[in-house]
Amino acid sequence: MTHRPTGLVAILRGLTPAESVDVATTILEAGFDAVEVPLNSPDPLESVRRIRDAAGPDARVGAGTVLTPDDVRRAADAGASLVVSPNVRPDVVAQAERLGLESYPGVATPTEAFVALDAGATALKLFPATAVGVTGLRAWASVLPAGTALVPVGGVDASNLGEWARAGAAGAGLGTSLYRPGDTAQTVAARAAELVRVWAEHTR
Repeated sequence: MTHRPTGLVAILRGLTPAESVDVATTILEAGFDAVEVPLNSPDPLESVRRIRDAAGPDARVGAGTVLTPDDVRRAADAGASLVVSPNVRPDVVAQAERLGLESYPGVATPTEAFVALDAGATALKLFPATAVGVTGLRAWASVLPAGTALVPVGGVDASNLGEWARAGAAGAGLGTSLYRPGDTAQTVAARAAELVRVWAEHTR
């Protein structure tokens, strides 16, 4: 696929439709490349729809915890342009490619990484990132095809984001270090700005 690799992705687990536009647009305006609403959030596809309508056609709005090809179809119908999974299912990746969506399957071993790439993944979600580690990312990069986008997710925050950036990560997924259910848009805006600052500082 020809999409550009991701940078910072906001994982908005627990987001409600009522707050979705304020929170998501604040994060995108702070400099995040994408926002993702996990499917185990309250009415997630309605949130995706509202964010898409507010942010416009060029914004990267996604669904997370996408586990089946039907999940991919429903996400696409809601206006998602990317899908993120905690695991690798080639039929999920293939469905995303078929519908023109970016696909970020979760991988925790080199074997899973190659399976995901063979299926057509846009980028690889290193999950949980704490298990793979920065050393693991560097080792994987030495054997995976040049240019493979590796995106750590799980345990990434402002304290270690710079280390991932220096190791060659193509981006990172930020969850509870950015947003927790009930957080105001103002609170999230401050966290987003700090994460973007850290990322920029270590990717110059």
